[in-house]
Amino acid sequence: MSENSKLAIALQYEKGSGAPVVVAKGKGTIGAKIVEIAKANDIPIEENEILAGALSKVELGEEIPPDLYKAVAEVLVFVLRLSGRAR
Repeated sequence: MSENSKLAIALQYEKGSGAPVVVAKGKGTIGAKIVEIAKANDIPIEENEILAGALSKVELGEEIPPDLYKAVAEVLVFVLRLSGRAR
């Protein structure tokens, strides 16, 4: 997939507040901007084309659906380990 057509999805998760919420999503220029903002703010990035495709169907501001919990949990563990907040 070329850099220009890359899909980016941003999730927000607050411990104890339910499931992660889709807070940004976009492809092409918008996707690139989401990645740029994440990098500028030291937010870890996980590249997973299949999961991004599934999450792109979730509306902004909505919690992820239960069938994606396991996949998103794996990404969250990866991100927390990267940031040093989990072993």
